[in-house]
Amino acid sequence: MNFREFIKTNKVYLDGGMGTMLQSHGLKAGEYPEMWNITHPEIISGIHKQYFDVGSNVVCANTFGANSLKFDDRQLEQVVKTAIENAAAARDKSRGTQPKFIALDIGPSGRLLRPLGDFDFEDAVSLFAKTVKLGAKYGADLVFIETMNDSYETKAALLAVKENCDLPVLVSNAYGSDGKLMTGASPRAMVAMLEGMGADAVGANCSLGPAQLAGVVRELLSCASVPVILKPNAGLPRIENGETVFDVSPEEFADEVTALIKEGVRLAGGCCGTTPRHIQLLTAKSGSIEPCDVVFKRTTVVSSYTHSVEFGNEPILIGERINPTGKKRFKQALVENDIGYILNEGVNQQDRGVHILDVNVGLPDIDEPRMLCGAVCHLQSVVNLPLQIDTADADAMEKALRRYNGKAMINSVNGKEESMSSIFPLVKKYGGVVVALTLDEDGIPETAEGRVSIARKILDTAASYGIDKKDIVFDPLAMTVSADTSSPSVTLEALKRIKGELGCHTSLGVSNVSFGLPCRDAINGTFFALALENGLSAAIMNPYSADMMKTYYSFKALHNMDENCTGYIENISNFTPASTTTVQEGAKTETEYKTDLQYAVVKGFKDKAGKITQDLLKTVAPLDIVQNEIIPALNTVGKGFEEKRVYLPQLLMSAEAAKTAFEQIKTFMSGTSVKKSDKGTIVIATVEGDIHDIGKNIVKLLLENYGYDVVDLGKDVPPETVSKKVLELKSPIAVLSALMTTTVPSMEETIKQIKETSPNCKTVVGGAVLTREYADVIGADMYSKDAMGVVRYAEKILGK
Repeated sequence: MNFREFIKTNKVYLDGGMGTMLQSHGLKAGEYPEMWNITHPEIISGIHKQYFDVGSNVVCANTFGANSLKFDDRQLEQVVKTAIENAAAARDKSRGTQPKFIALDIGPSGRLLRPLGDFDFEDAVSLFAKTVKLGAKYGADLVFIETMNDSYETKAALLAVKENCDLPVLVSNAYGSDGKLMTGASPRAMVAMLEGMGADAVGANCSLGPAQLAGVVRELLSCASVPVILKPNAGLPRIENGETVFDVSPEEFADEVTALIKEGVRLAGGCCGTTPRHIQLLTAKSGSIEPCDVVFKRTTVVSSYTHSVEFGNEPILIGERINPTGKKRFKQALVENDIGYILNEGVNQQDRGVHILDVNVGLPDIDEPRMLCGAVCHLQSVVNLPLQIDTADADAMEKALRRYNGKAMINSVNGKEESMSSIFPLVKKYGGVVVALTLDEDGIPETAEGRVSIARKILDTAASYGIDKKDIVFDPLAMTVSADTSSPSVTLEALKRIKGELGCHTSLGVSNVSFGLPCRDAINGTFFALALENGLSAAIMNPYSADMMKTYYSFKALHNMDENCTGYIENISNFTPASTTTVQEGAKTETEYKTDLQYAVVKGFKDKAGKITQDLLKTVAPLDIVQNEIIPALNTVGKGFEEKRVYLPQLLMSAEAAKTAFEQIKTFMSGTSVKKSDKGTIVIATVEGDIHDIGKNIVKLLLENYGYDVVDLGKDVPPETVSKKVLELKSPIAVLSALMTTTVPSMEETIKQIKETSPNCKTVVGGAVLTREYADVIGADMYSKDAMGVVRYAEKILGK
C-alpha cells in the first residue's frame, strides 16, 4: 500500500530510539552512528526488526546525520544505500503482519542559517537534496524530517524533499519547555508554513517526554489540517549504576502517548531513550482505538519565524510604508541600496502596532528581484512580523518567497489568466495567502456584481491548482472618490458580498479612496470605519495616521474585541489631538532607550551601531562606551530572552550589532595605550562525535560581546585536545556542547581530563539531551539551558 494512502485512514506506529540502542550495543564515544550501517549491518538490521516485530509501521533508516558535512559523496551514498538495505532486510525478516514502510531519516545539519549563522539557505537546501536523492534512489517509501529546532532549516529540508522526489514527507520539530523552537517559532507558526508547503504530516519529537509535550501536541491538533505526529523522549536522562537511563518507564510512556492518541494524534512513536518495549506497550494499549478524523481547518493564516497571524479574530493592520510610491526619500534609499532606511521603516511600523508589513521595492532603476529578496531577508533579521511580499514581477516574487522564513502574504494575483498562471504555482509550491484583486482583462468592473463574479472565477482557478479559498484574500479595490463619488459604495457592497456569499476574507488599500483630496486622513479614517463595518478583514494603511489608528482602536472597543477597552485606553493617548491629523512619519521610537547606540544594539541595526560608535569615540572613552552603552543594551535583550519576550533571532542580531560596535572600539584601541579589560580566556567546543555547533557558536558570540576572550576549538573535538588547550591557556572556564545522546559519554570523558590537568577550571555544559542532574553526575560544575546562562555564570565566576 502507498504510504500516502495508508496515512489517510490509519493510525501509524513509528519506531523508537536508535542512538541509545546503539550505545547498548557498544557504540563508542565519538563514533558516527551512521557508519554502523556499513560496519555492523546485522546490529542495525536487528534493531529495525525488533521495532517491526512489536508493531511499528514505519522504521527510520539509520540516516539521521547522513549528510555531506560529515561524509564525502562516496561515503554518503554508501551510508544511505546500506541504511535502507538494512531496514529492508529487517522488514523482510520481521514476523509482524502490519503494513511496513521505510523512512529516509533527515536530522538537522548542525549549522545555523544566515543571517543568524554562516550557512546560506540555498547551501542548506543543496545539502539536504543530496541525501534526499539517494534515499529516493535506493527505495525509501517516505522521508521523515525530524528534530529540527529552527524553522528556516526546516523549510530548507522540506523544500529539498519537494524539489527532488515525490515521496510523502513527515516533518517533526523539537520544541523546548516553553513550547517553541530554539529560534522562536510557535507550533501554529510551524503548521502554517509546513502545511502551506505540502507536508503530509506535522508534529513534535525529542526534547521532552510525552507529558511535557502535551501542550504542544494540543496546539498542533487545534490548527493542523494534516495528521499530527508525536515522537517524544522517554522523559529526561539520568545516571543509574553508571548507566544512562530515562525517567519515564515503558508503561508510563505508553499510557501518556495513548492518551494523546485518543485526543487526535495519528502518528506515534518514540525518540531518545525509547526501546522496542516502549513501542510494544504503546501498540498494545492503543491498538483498539479508532483513529480520530483529521479535521480540515478553514483558517486564513500567515506566519513569520516566531508566530502566526490569523484573519477573522480582529481587523488586521498591514503597514504600507515600505513602498516607494509617493515617497521621495524611500526612492532615494532604494537607488542607494540604503537597507538601513528600509529596516528603520519596518521597526517603526512594528512599534506602531501593525500586524503585517507590506514590502514593495519596485522601481524602474533597480534590480527588483535582488532588492526584494534582500529586503525580505534583512527585514526578517530585525522584525518578527509576517511580511506581505508586494510585486508585479513574478521572478522577484519567487526569489523572495523562496527565502522567506514563514508563510507570507502574496500581493498579488488578479483575474487575468496570465496573472493566475504565473502566481498560483508559486502559492502552491511555497505556501502563502494570496491577495486577489477583482479585475481581469476587461479592467475593473464598475459594479459590485462584476467584482464578485471575478472573485468567483479566481476561486475556481485557484482550486484547479489545489489552492483552497482559505488562502485567498480578496481586494475589491478602493477607487478614488474625487473621480467617482459612487465608487466607495461599490467597494463596500463588494466587501460585504465577498464575505457573505463566498466566505472569504478581504483586504483594501484604504488610502486610495482619498487621492487628490485635502485632509486625506479624514476621508481615510471614515472610509476605514465603513469598510470594517462591511466586513473588511485587513487594511493596508499608514500606521502614522492618527485618524486611521483612532478608528481601529475605537472599532475594536465598540465590537467587543477589546476587553475592558484596555487597548483603547492604552493606545489612544499616543495619537495627536484632533486638530492634527497625522503623527509625524518616522517619528523616533528610541525614547524607551537611554541612547541611540543602545537603541541600535537592541534593535539589531549593525551598520547604525557601528556608525554611532565611531562618532562616540571622538568624545567618549572606549571602555565607557562598552560599560555604559553596549553592555546595558545587551542586558536589556538578554533579560527579554530569559523572560521569553525576546527570541533567539533577535538576541543574535543584537549581538551582531554589538559586535559591530566592538569592532570600531577595537580598531580605535589598537592605536592607543588604553588598557584592555582582562577577564581571562574561555575555551569552548562541541564534543567528539558531535558536529552540531549551533549552541556553541551562540555562546561564543555572546561571551565575546560581554568582553571575554574566547578560543573556539570547533566541533567533533577529542577530549585530549580540549584538556590540552585549557591547560595551555590556563582557562578559568571551559564550555562544552552536545546535541546527541550518543555523544554525552564524550562530554563526560572531556570533563574528566580537564579536571585531571586543570583542576581549577570550571566546566559548563549544555545541549538538548542534558539536564542539571545529568550534568552533576558527569562532573560538570554548571549546567546551562541557554547561552545567556553561560554569560551569567561567567560574570559570577570572573566578575563583571
